[in-house]
Amino acid sequence: MTFCVGIQVQEGIVALADTRIVRGDEKLNKNKLAPLLHSNASLFTMTSGLRSIRDKTLTYLDDQLASHNQPHDRLYKLVNAFSDQLRRVKTEDESSLVAGNYRFNLHAIIGGCMSGDHFPRLYFVYPEGNWIESAADSPYFMIGRTTYGKPILDRLLTFETPLRVAVGLALLAFDATRTSVTDVDCPIDIAIIPASTRTMTLHRYQQEDVTVATAWWNETLANSLRAMPMDWCDNLFGF
Repeated sequence: MTFCVGIQVQEGIVALADTRIVRGDEKLNKNKLAPLLHSNASLFTMTSGLRSIRDKTLTYLDDQLASHNQPHDRLYKLVNAFSDQLRRVKTEDESSLVAGNYRFNLHAIIGGCMSGDHFPRLYFVYPEGNWIESAADSPYFMIGRTTYGKPILDRLLTFETPLRVAVGLALLAFDATRTSVTDVDCPIDIAIIPASTRTMTLHRYQQEDVTVATAWWNETLANSLRAMPMDWCDNLFGF
């Protein structure tokens, strides 16, 4: 399975993706967060679903961008180009995938900042090729294993959250997911695009790199639970 989350806050964008792929008894590591190379811009894509759909769509997109006379100057235009190639793959492959009991199930998160964008932007692309953009009242997208990481983001993330804190929230959403399932795990890839620099930094983190942070979080939760006010339930215990 997959865990990918893209967060947009006032100070910029955070992207986090796990690398675990499970095939029967095999456990492999493959990148799910990948830079997109176009017009020297800071761009990335993250996907969940069949990797064959992802690879074919990105190959077609690379060809289309290479043959494009004028580089795209806005991210939504590149997202439209990605969507066009996704629909092309859907037309070519969906019937054969369905015949083999597979679903055409690619979801994508695309983020970045191009020359005509005033700030970094974040988009969610559906398997049908339509898309939505993040907004101040909906500052994140999550694909793959979405159940376990949502609560912490819904409780604590706002558009005004500092970028550094948003990186921490992305890690904790991943950690909540990894704790509950076996098909999401380290290493993880994390990218940021600060609004101040509009330049992407991407780094891969191993389990040992994040253990101090996740262990601190577990201890903080345990301490908070011990300090939780419980007078409200005294009547359950005959007090």
